[in-house]
Amino acid sequence: MANEAIFTMDTAAIKFGAGATREVGDDVRDLGLRRVMLFTDPVVAQTPAYATAMASLDAAGIDAVPYVEVRVEPTDSSFYAAIAAANDARPDGFVAVGGGSAIDTAKAANLYSTWPADLLTYVNAPIGEGLPVPGPLKPLIAIPTTAGTGSETTGVAIFDLVALSVTSGPGSDDSVVELHTKTGIAHHALRPTLGIVDPLNTLSMPAMVTAASALDVLSHAVESFTALPYHDRLAPESPKMRPAYQGANPISDIWSSRAMEMVAHYLPIVLERPDDVDARGQMMLAATYAGIGFGNAGVHLPHGMSYAVAGMVRDWRPAGYPDDHPIVPHGISVILNAPAVFRFTASANPLRHLEAARLLGAEVAETDPDEAGEVLANRLIEIMRMTGMPNGLSEVGYSESDLDQLVQGTVPQHRVTKLSPRPASAEDLRAIFHDALQYW
Repeated sequence: MANEAIFTMDTAAIKFGAGATREVGDDVRDLGLRRVMLFTDPVVAQTPAYATAMASLDAAGIDAVPYVEVRVEPTDSSFYAAIAAANDARPDGFVAVGGGSAIDTAKAANLYSTWPADLLTYVNAPIGEGLPVPGPLKPLIAIPTTAGTGSETTGVAIFDLVALSVTSGPGSDDSVVELHTKTGIAHHALRPTLGIVDPLNTLSMPAMVTAASALDVLSHAVESFTALPYHDRLAPESPKMRPAYQGANPISDIWSSRAMEMVAHYLPIVLERPDDVDARGQMMLAATYAGIGFGNAGVHLPHGMSYAVAGMVRDWRPAGYPDDHPIVPHGISVILNAPAVFRFTASANPLRHLEAARLLGAEVAETDPDEAGEVLANRLIEIMRMTGMPNGLSEVGYSESDLDQLVQGTVPQHRVTKLSPRPASAEDLRAIFHDALQYW
């Protein structure tokens, strides 16, 4: 099979500006919708962002069915519950207010209530069947309240797959195995119809949530910029099988590059002045820009490895997040791997890695290309320390004895790991995880 020679560019429509949430009722009405499900989590349900959205829908005469049971870091069980609620509500469309968890849950509810199937039907192979979405979905308006996931622009929904039914043989009953790994669904049809990016919605974010979300943006941008180029990926059998994650390409590079610059400039300002609406807005734009970049180019090893880190968490509970269950928030689980990964991948394209380091504020003028990985890793570690991130995987509860299981949780993440510019064997992954146990 020949290498790919084509890439496509796709994103949601975006509305940006302080107070833009107040217009969601008009946006829903303009789409011809009369009844929508309004998705959020229990914490965001108590914020002005949710109240503003609900008031706008009410003023526009929209029948809004609230769903406030979204789980932060969704699981298969929480997806099932949301899908069942959507089947009962029978809405014309969906609105999601919150972080990536709320938006991704709304995407899943939209998909499976529109095109019913077993959960694994559309889940990325090899964990699921990876079948394409059969047709269009109902309109979805995404209103992010974090500057992080970029889910308002992407056709991806991520969740923690805890239980997997397997058949042990002809005539036998299905059995359930415990996986505890993150996976996802990726298809252009899942992209929101509209993303409403309102800086006012991030003012209530706790400091750790702000930092973790920002580092997710940073890693989205660096990963998509350093990913395997689209023309080095094998071509699909047909255009409809072309993946949402296509590899680095000239258009995604523009969005990813600008996102890196914006994070480097505005993140310190937001951490110092949390009520700076302009800086908050720039960080939200950075998240959106990075979302457009990685939503088309893809991410690679830091994200592929993060799913095992988040899925296997035992008892770590960071400040600023719900404390009803252990959690390594997505942005943290990603950035903990990133310095070690880029030390490993830099040899595949040193100049790309050096350029990423420069965009993040490192001095690279006199740097030898052979040092690219170390320079980029050191700049990321500086940012981690500035934002109060844990000092590697060991600080969130992992040790040398967990490395083999972390590798096992990463190996099936083909959707993203295959986009690494340097292929990583299981032995390579173990070495990277070992490097990520502690940085300073």
